[in-house]
Amino acid sequence: MKRIAVLSTAALFVLLGAAALAYPQQDQQDEKQNKSDREKPSKQDQKQSKPEPQQAQKRQDASKQQQAQQQQDRNKQQQVQQQQQNQRRQQDQNRQAQQQQEQDRNQQQQRANDQKQQELNRQQQQQAQQQQNQQRQQDQNRHQAQQQEQNRQQGERLSEQRQQQLVAEQQRRSAQFRQEQDQQRQRGLEQQRAEQLQQQRRTAQYRFQEDYLQRERQEQIRFQNNHNHDYDRDPYYHTAPIYRYQRGGSYYEINQYGADVLRQAVNYGYGEGFRTGQADREDRWRSNYQDSYAYQDANFGYNGFYVERDDYSYYFREGFRRGYEDGFNSRNEYGRRTGDPYVVLDIQLSGILGFVSIR
Repeated sequence: MKRIAVLSTAALFVLLGAAALAYPQQDQQDEKQNKSDREKPSKQDQKQSKPEPQQAQKRQDASKQQQAQQQQDRNKQQQVQQQQQNQRRQQDQNRQAQQQQEQDRNQQQQRANDQKQQELNRQQQQQAQQQQNQQRQQDQNRHQAQQQEQNRQQGERLSEQRQQQLVAEQQRRSAQFRQEQDQQRQRGLEQQRAEQLQQQRRTAQYRFQEDYLQRERQEQIRFQNNHNHDYDRDPYYHTAPIYRYQRGGSYYEINQYGADVLRQAVNYGYGEGFRTGQADREDRWRSNYQDSYAYQDANFGYNGFYVERDDYSYYFREGFRRGYEDGFNSRNEYGRRTGDPYVVLDIQLSGILGFVSIR
C-alpha cells in the first residue's frame, strides 16, 4: 500500500516537472511568434512601396488604352463635324441652285411679261392712231360740211330789219353781261370761296380756282376791249338760222355761228369740269361737282356775243358735269384731250345739244 502511494507521488512530481519545463518553452515560442508578426508589416510595407513590374505595366497599358480611346473619340467627333460641314455645304449648294433656278424662271417670266406689255402697247398705239385718224377724218368732214353750209347760206341773208334787231339784242346782252360781272366782283364771291378752300385745306382745288379766275379775267379783258365791234361785217347778223333746239321746255332757232358758241360752251365746261374733278381727287375730297366755283360761275369763255348768257351757262354746266366725272374717276368716257383743249366726243356732244336741222 505504501508502495503504491510512493509511486503515485513520484509520478506526480514527474508531471509537475514536465509542466514547468513546458511553460518556458511556450513563452519562448510565443515571443518568437510575436516578433515574427511585428516584422511582417514592415516587409509588407516594403512590398507596397516598391510596386511590382507587372502592375506598373498594367497601369501603363491602361493609360495607353485610355489615350487611344480618347484619340478615337476625337477622330469620331472630327468625322461627325466634317459630315455636318459637308451636309451644310451641300444644303447651301442646293439652296443656291434653287435660288438660281427661281431667278432664271423670274427672268424668263419678266421677259415674257415685257414682251406681252410691248405687244399690248403696240396694239394700243395702233388703236390710238386709228382713233386719231378717224377723229381727224370726222373733223375734216364736219369742217367741209360747215363750209358747204356757210357757202349755201351766203345767198340766204336776213332782212335789214332783222339784222337791226339782232344788233340791238347783242348790245343789250353785252351791257347786261358787263353789269353782272361788276356786281359779282362787288359781292366778293371769289375771295369768300378762296378762303373757304384754304380753311378746308383743299390745296389742289384752291390752285385750280386761282388759275380759273386768272384765265377768266384775261377773257373779260379781251371782251371789254372790244367796244367797236363791226356788226356789218359779222356774218352772224345776216345769216339765217339752220338749227332748232329745246331747252327748259322751249324751242329756239340758231344759225351756224351761234351753234358754234354753244358747242364751245360744252367743250369749255368739260375741260374745266375735268380739272376740277382731278383737283378733288388729289385733295381726297368727296365728289360734288356743284360745289365748284367754276360750275356756279359757268361764264368761262363767254363774251356776250351771239347767244344769251343763260343758254351758254346751261350748256357749260352740262359739259362741266361730264368732265368732272371723267376727271374725278380718271377716265375718258365723255371726252378727250387734244393738246391743251378738251373736247367732248361727237356722239356725246350731239346728245347734249340736240340740234335739229331746219334747212
